[in-house]
Amino acid sequence: MILAILLLLQTRTTFGSAQFPYGSPAFRTFVQDSLGEEDPSFYRWFEESLRQKGYGSVDKLMSYSKDPKAMSAKLHEAIKKAIPKFSLERGFEFRQTVSRGERQCFLQSVLLAGLMQRSGFDAGVAMVWKNDKGSTSNNGHAVPIVRTKEGDLIVDCSDPTPFMKHQGLYVVDRTGNYRFVRPHYKGDAINAYLGDGPVGAHGLGLDFLRSQFDFYRGERAPGGFMAAPKTASGLAASARYLERAQKECPENALAVYVLGRVYARQGKAALARKQYERAGKLYQAAGWMPQGVKDALTGK
Repeated sequence: MILAILLLLQTRTTFGSAQFPYGSPAFRTFVQDSLGEEDPSFYRWFEESLRQKGYGSVDKLMSYSKDPKAMSAKLHEAIKKAIPKFSLERGFEFRQTVSRGERQCFLQSVLLAGLMQRSGFDAGVAMVWKNDKGSTSNNGHAVPIVRTKEGDLIVDCSDPTPFMKHQGLYVVDRTGNYRFVRPHYKGDAINAYLGDGPVGAHGLGLDFLRSQFDFYRGERAPGGFMAAPKTASGLAASARYLERAQKECPENALAVYVLGRVYARQGKAALARKQYERAGKLYQAAGWMPQGVKDALTGK
């Protein structure tokens, strides 16, 4: 195992194989999906907020350091100050950043990784299935990962300190498949990703990232999946967003599974069952099955 890890480290490739530098067409697609059109209001708002907090322009902020660890720590600080409010209900939308100054784990991860990529650093986004305390969730958190000479750093803007040591991540392997992996740390940095053996890890792809934004829209639709009380129109909105998320990335197991939960709420038992079976195959192939998916498959 040790020899295999050493060989993998010697052949490390780019972590951020999916490219979405801040302001690029790929990044603008994420923003446009939220604002509904090619709208520069997010960029104006973010630049102005950075200036008000004493960071100057984005370009000035990104000239802070050529060291990826120092730069990512500075961005951790700047993003938390420039976008001061955290909201699970709305913070995944760039339009809510503009109107309310809100962020959520996924938006802040895409933003930080996009800013790092803009300055030529190697960065991407991963989902978290086991946190630093060892508690598991169904990909319930997202983090940016920054590659350095010493290893990969998890930069978590949901935490007061920048560098976290989460115990389980969801990434893409070298063959393009989604995998649940266990990071192995040396100090703050990940020096190996482990599944059945060492895994060559990459950040999540552009199709997954776009799909995950739509997943949150479906999850948090007013009157929808996470709402209390739920309404027929709210569940219909959840289904539309989750169907779009599944179309954008058919391998997004969480979107596939939750769409099944929504169908079940709508009384569409046969469709729900098909979603659970499809999700089960995706989770199994990726290397871990959440308890909720097991329960759905067994009818609990």
